[in-house]
Amino acid sequence: MTQDTTPAPAPRTNTLAGKSLPRWSPIGFAAVSIALAVGLGTVAGWQSKMQWGLLAALFFVVLTYTAASAVEGKRQAKDRVATSVMWVCFILAVVPLASLLWTTVGRGIKVLDGYFLTHSMAGVPGFEAGGGVYHALIGTVEQVGLATLFAAPIGLLTAVYLVEYGRGTLAKAVTFFVDVMTGIPSIVAGLFLLSIMLMFKLQPSGFMGALALAILMVPVVVRSTEEMLKLVPNELREASLALGVPKWRTILKVVLPTAIGGITTGVMLAIARIAGETAPIMLLVFGTQLINSNPFDGAQSSLPFYIWEQYRVGSDASYDRAWAAALVLIAFVMILNLVARGIARWKAPKTGR
Repeated sequence: MTQDTTPAPAPRTNTLAGKSLPRWSPIGFAAVSIALAVGLGTVAGWQSKMQWGLLAALFFVVLTYTAASAVEGKRQAKDRVATSVMWVCFILAVVPLASLLWTTVGRGIKVLDGYFLTHSMAGVPGFEAGGGVYHALIGTVEQVGLATLFAAPIGLLTAVYLVEYGRGTLAKAVTFFVDVMTGIPSIVAGLFLLSIMLMFKLQPSGFMGALALAILMVPVVVRSTEEMLKLVPNELREASLALGVPKWRTILKVVLPTAIGGITTGVMLAIARIAGETAPIMLLVFGTQLINSNPFDGAQSSLPFYIWEQYRVGSDASYDRAWAAALVLIAFVMILNLVARGIARWKAPKTGR
């Protein structure tokens, strides 16, 4: 009887249970990278903190890859490097935004109070302290409101046509012109309406500025609404049509209610996009120091125009008013975005378990 001399198979190693870096390692790598960047920047005599930040980001990626390769292997190291690069890009994008917001709040809070929000610049010399932003705030609310009143229905109906009915040459032409309008500079929209004003001898008004803002707003509403309508499952449309419901009623009662949250968000984002436009207002509204609550008669002001106007004066008081108006404009846009998110969550279809 011969003895079996075949070697036993080696035990299979569990690669998922290998060594791994501790959870706090990214924080440690970040601290070491910042220390190295600051030390090297100080020795080299670099004064720019941007250089220190970029050098720290480079050190962070290199340290992460080196340590992960030594402990976890090259495959896991590549994954960690990709994650580290994503974090670095995120921080590089957030830092300028946070710096801008910090500067605006720090400089705008000096004169931002109830008096500033409830008074205009009537009778106040631009180089002296005092005055407020009330007239510009009214102008912005009215002009943006009129632009939304014009652009939202047109954009919504256009998107419904493209998604539900659009076929053939006309749909392609509409899509092409929407794409072209998306890239139109605001000054071009202002010049277009300015030529109409000169042809028909019309006077500057908030209404003309609202028309220019509506031109800029329509393609944004069309694109966002179109994408939201495409996300509605076709099964819902087919089920409604199978019950004998007409197509127009299916769109009105099934498709639009399902996508209303995303449509509202798109409209709010379009409003936020036009709220800071200055060029059309300069050409079509002209601006004024007085309170004009009638957008159809006479010049009006707006927050972007007010900021430019106060910055142009060049005094310390005007600079403070410009920063305060910028803070009001940022708050206005942020409130719109929060409202949009709230409506989107409120109107979102409820999912069952």
